[in-house]
Amino acid sequence: MLHKQFYRSVLAALFGLCSGVIAMADEPFRLKSPIFEDNGVMPRKFGGVSSANKNCIGENVSVPLTWTPGPAGTKSYVLMMVDLAGRGGTGVDHWLIYGIPADVTALKEGEHSKPHPRFLGGRSAADTDQYFGPCPAPGSGLHHYVFTLVATDLEPDALKAGLNRTDLMKAITGRAKAVTDFVLRQEYGS
Repeated sequence: MLHKQFYRSVLAALFGLCSGVIAMADEPFRLKSPIFEDNGVMPRKFGGVSSANKNCIGENVSVPLTWTPGPAGTKSYVLMMVDLAGRGGTGVDHWLIYGIPADVTALKEGEHSKPHPRFLGGRSAADTDQYFGPCPAPGSGLHHYVFTLVATDLEPDALKAGLNRTDLMKAITGRAKAVTDFVLRQEYGS
């Protein structure tokens, strides 16, 4: 839990949540999965698959997610899936998508395992602009994959495709209306 609280405080500082500029929605802005509880364990099919990485033994099926609408003024969403403990603590970006129109409040299972015409993909650690699932190393224990959804005041076409997480976070700094997160875990072979 401390890991999740730390991550939320970092997000709050980055996106200006502590400054009081974030509008509150009628209903709390929440991200969840229709098939997993927060902090649940993903089966192997949601893990990455790659012949170049012996730890990638999944099927690379993107996780289904749903969320409540962002507050007034939300024009698009940004979604990031990050393993902060991956690669020896340097972190691994598994999924970066943005330009998700404000009228979208769900992603179906497997929907972003292939190119999607309505969303822009950022560059993940696997150098792809689509979902790339977890590939934890044997013996490294359960990794925590933090899914962060940011409601922004940016038009869906405001950003160019292919941004890495650093550039994406710079582009949305000061543009957040609300932020929510959700954690799933996976272990090698699970």
